[in-house]
Amino acid sequence: MTEANAPPTKPDVTVYSTPFCAPCEQLKRFLKDNDIAFTVRDLMMDENAADRLEAKGIRSTPALEVDGEIYAGETLDPARVRALVGIG
Repeated sequence: MTEANAPPTKPDVTVYSTPFCAPCEQLKRFLKDNDIAFTVRDLMMDENAADRLEAKGIRSTPALEVDGEIYAGETLDPARVRALVGIG
């Protein structure tokens, strides 16, 4: 199989969330409904994850990491999320 014909690789996806965060739950439900595998990092329980977002100036949830790039706030509109995770 040539590189051009290789099946698309699935992105490495992480959702950074906090408890009782409705937008976080919506994002996770969207990913699940579209069969996108992802890891969840709870910022209340995972100090390293919280520090990582803080270092990038992100102070809101949810945040979405796709293949090492972190997106939050207005960059998480539905069309952008679809594009980031490879949903046509």
